[in-house]
Amino acid sequence: MAPKDKTLIMIGNAHIDPVWLWCWDEGFQEVKATFRSALDRMQEFPDFVFTASSAAFYEWVEQNDPAMFAEIRQRVAEGRWQLVGGWWVEPDCNIPSGESFVRQGLYGQRYFRDKLGRMARVGYNPDSFGHNATLPQILKKSGLDSYVFMRPGPHEKDLPGPLFWWEAPDGSRVLTFRIVGSYAIWRTDISEHVRQSAAALQDPVDTGLCFYGVGNHGGGPTVEGLRFIQKLAADPDFPTLVLDGPERLLDSAAARSWALPTVSEELQHHASGCYAAHSGIKRWNRQAENLLLAAEKWSAVAERVTGQPYPTDFPLAWKNVLFNQFHDTMAGTAIEPAYEDARNELGEALSIARRNLNFAVQSLSWNIRIPAREGVKPIVVFNPHAWPARLPVELECGGLQPGDLLTDDAGQPVAAQAVQSAATVNFRSKLSFVADLPALGYRTYFLASQASFAPAAALAAPADVPQNVLENARFRLEIDRASGCIASLRDKAAGVEVFAGPAARAAVIDDPSDTWSHGVFKFDREVGAFSPRSMAVVEQGPVKSVLRVVSDYEPADGGERSLLTQEFTLYEALDQIDVHVTVDWRGRYQMLKLRFPARLVDAQPTAEAAYGSIPRAANGDEDPIQRWVDLSGVSPDSGQPYGLSVLNDGKYSGDVTGNDIGLTILRSPVYANHLPVVPDPDGHYTFIDQGVQRFTYTLLPHAGTWREAGTVRRAAELNQRATGLITTYRPDGVLPLSASFAATDQPNIDLTVVKPAEDDGRDLVLRAYETAGVAATATIRLDVPPAARSFVASFGPHEIKTWRVPRDPGLPVQETNLLELAE
Repeated sequence: MAPKDKTLIMIGNAHIDPVWLWCWDEGFQEVKATFRSALDRMQEFPDFVFTASSAAFYEWVEQNDPAMFAEIRQRVAEGRWQLVGGWWVEPDCNIPSGESFVRQGLYGQRYFRDKLGRMARVGYNPDSFGHNATLPQILKKSGLDSYVFMRPGPHEKDLPGPLFWWEAPDGSRVLTFRIVGSYAIWRTDISEHVRQSAAALQDPVDTGLCFYGVGNHGGGPTVEGLRFIQKLAADPDFPTLVLDGPERLLDSAAARSWALPTVSEELQHHASGCYAAHSGIKRWNRQAENLLLAAEKWSAVAERVTGQPYPTDFPLAWKNVLFNQFHDTMAGTAIEPAYEDARNELGEALSIARRNLNFAVQSLSWNIRIPAREGVKPIVVFNPHAWPARLPVELECGGLQPGDLLTDDAGQPVAAQAVQSAATVNFRSKLSFVADLPALGYRTYFLASQASFAPAAALAAPADVPQNVLENARFRLEIDRASGCIASLRDKAAGVEVFAGPAARAAVIDDPSDTWSHGVFKFDREVGAFSPRSMAVVEQGPVKSVLRVVSDYEPADGGERSLLTQEFTLYEALDQIDVHVTVDWRGRYQMLKLRFPARLVDAQPTAEAAYGSIPRAANGDEDPIQRWVDLSGVSPDSGQPYGLSVLNDGKYSGDVTGNDIGLTILRSPVYANHLPVVPDPDGHYTFIDQGVQRFTYTLLPHAGTWREAGTVRRAAELNQRATGLITTYRPDGVLPLSASFAATDQPNIDLTVVKPAEDDGRDLVLRAYETAGVAATATIRLDVPPAARSFVASFGPHEIKTWRVPRDPGLPVQETNLLELAE
């Protein structure tokens, strides 16, 4: 094939990191300077086409330089400025939840359509550090038929070629191109880069993409660079060079029907340390995602049921979350001051969500018909999930007395327990109980002085109770006094031992890698262990018992001591063990894991991904996870299918080595340290994840697999918790003591979103997905004014579906794509 028989579409771009080795205000300036430069190049080179992603950047320009924004809009209309990505930013593509990826497209694509007259067709994340397997479905249903990425590179991930079909577990696929070489070229002479891009083309494909332009801190194509491309285009020893955007390759592939290979797996691994770096940003993200979803549901319900106005500031909150999912921010690889900005912006999102949630549940509870009864405190508990759930509730309150009794809305006694309050005073307590709640609904409980339950003063276990053992009807948990680890967890109902060795074991790992952990795929060199300082049963009552283990780690080099507190919580009414963890970490160049060796044979690891799950290899590689990881196999004790799910409320990294689950808790590299720079041993640096952090994990031993165990729903319950509210009597209220507003009737169909439609706010949008990889037909029920609605939907395995439910009950429910547009 002669050189000119190959065509390279030259992609003029400027990879812009709005946050990385600088804060967002500097990124703001680099966006404006880069966009100005691109517009100027268009005046000088009539065939120049510029490609740029990230709707957030355009909103900055719109608000700060309207005249330049008008120029961009004109160039978009001419086809010389190609919009790509379709998302709010170029996010990390492992850590955000499935709904966050949906919102990236919802806000990004609709902004492009409304402000610039068209939507993107090409998904675009050249610098993100790996790409989860469920993305093709989300891309496809967001109007993005193709995808461009660069990492992992050929040295990290073997692929059949630069151009292939990428297929999600549901069967959705997008045409995908892996960038050859680099997305940014700083030098003028790009001849070798062009040759490399051409050489990567494989028959029958004779057309590819070649990226040029100064990047990372913006910049874009230069005058010298464009002139050099003109020179190469005239050289017969080089391919045909065309200045255009990546859409041209998509159109060529469609027109020529190339036979391309299909890749049906996640695109990993690059920078495996990023799954764990900076615990703060990751937990703030998880909290904001979940609180916003719960607040949206209850705000939508309250608007229909009580007339409470739907808040107008949810878009601001979501944009704060989406912006801080930018890949360098969410991955933990930015400079330390950038995380002060992220904390503030995610804090604003959390404040908006918390305020809107409170307004909604206050409005609903205020309208419940609650008869006046002297000495009775009504408590309304709200379940944000579209399935009936038994959820733990803890509520700060005053005036609890030893003679108080908790009852439900039918007058039946409910086990309750006073536990330690957050306040150290003698007139405040915390009430703990387990609530049986209707699907996406509420239930009213009553606290009255009629009988007794354990008061705060009687929380400590009797002296004759072993201080290293918890037991209920289902489990017996024993902590080893010498190590502070779980010595035994016996599932009495199944007749099996859950663990094969010490569990909940804190392993200190040597980790001298840079912030990204470039070139590191396993973290397995243990250099230390924690030793117990104390253990005691600190709470015991009819609701739960808590065994607190405090351990410490003193590094051999004489560094500062780190502390680990694990509070193992066993409920009388729940088949799970919640563990509340506080870490005060002082280590440097180290990783901390908690290990759980399951007693299983023929076990298969599985982990959650965005709106789905993915089988994992038990080879010790560090992998991204979300709310849960599971090992399901056969118990050697019973010979029956059995497994263990480990759930969490803010961690994203782990490994499975054989039958041993390792949940990664933290890493402590230097902030923003990139190879080849090696920190000076005598230098002064700031290290990540120093100090106190808190999170919760749940051990969910189960018969069968994670599917039968309901792991997905239990993880959702841990992350989106019940909301309890002490209210007052309202004899003139119009709502019943208990109500349900939405539900699905199949255990593998989870309704995750109830919100007003983006365009007019009158109709409601519902979203659900199939969680177990099994086709299902489900009835979706929505019971809010002006009329109850229900409809039947068929789901393929792993399928995400979205509907628009008109306010007018005479109009039919309409299925839409993820952008809330008719298919």
